[in-house]
Amino acid sequence: MNWANHTMPRLHLASWVKNHSHHHFHPSFSPLQPLRQWLNQIQVKNPKTARLLCSLIPTQCPFERDIKFGDRTIFHIPPLCKLNPVYEELVSLRFRALCYLADECGEDITAYLGG
Repeated sequence: MNWANHTMPRLHLASWVKNHSHHHFHPSFSPLQPLRQWLNQIQVKNPKTARLLCSLIPTQCPFERDIKFGDRTIFHIPPLCKLNPVYEELVSLRFRALCYLADECGEDITAYLGG
């Protein structure tokens, strides 16, 4: 086994981000908590609003990239959702809008599921 490939110079930000991105730190005082609560309490009751939400909120995290030089990864840019403090609430809102369109309106939502 060649240990040269497993030394410190080969480690980059991506390995740290991937290992620690699932930890959510919510301090006791969060200035964004009212916004999070407001987003979580939105009830989708209008097809036009539901379609707008499904169109505006992306299906995937945008812009994750590996910056390479030749075949070596120089650094990794994490998905932008990792930088958005209310991403989970927005995804949940989009899901509620999709469910409303499918369950309440009987619409085909496959157009909103594409990447």
